[in-house]
Amino acid sequence: MKIYFAAPMFAESERLYNEMLVANIRQVLPELQIYLPQENGAINDKMAYANSVMIAEADTKEVLNSDLMIAVLDGVSIDAGVASEIGVAYAKNIPVIGLYTDSRQQGGEHPDKLAALTEIGENQFHYLNLYTTGLIKLNGVIVSSKEALISEISKRL
Repeated sequence: MKIYFAAPMFAESERLYNEMLVANIRQVLPELQIYLPQENGAINDKMAYANSVMIAEADTKEVLNSDLMIAVLDGVSIDAGVASEIGVAYAKNIPVIGLYTDSRQQGGEHPDKLAALTEIGENQFHYLNLYTTGLIKLNGVIVSSKEALISEISKRL
């Protein structure tokens, strides 16, 4: 199975997280072929040069050659590149497993957190773009942990 790993990758923390997570998946499920865009130096070595067309062609080719996409949804908002990749996957009926680990989603039934929703500026939860998450849910699932991600991948093997 070929997997496209869509994730933000410009901060060192993002790159390290992606490397750690992909290494863990590769260790647990060695039969998978995982494309991690940051490993493609031809377009993502930021000391070199790749224009927008080169990046779009290279990554779209990899999305279209994949059987499954993993999309990291964490951050202030869903990364613009990740959202674009999700759109390509949806258009080509490639299932997506969204990984959303934001701790603010916890405590969803806490009465004080729910009451705070009515107060301006007191939302205790994080917002994800509903169009993008809807595209994922139409042909995939969103999970909230590395363990759930690996379990979901395993189900699809």
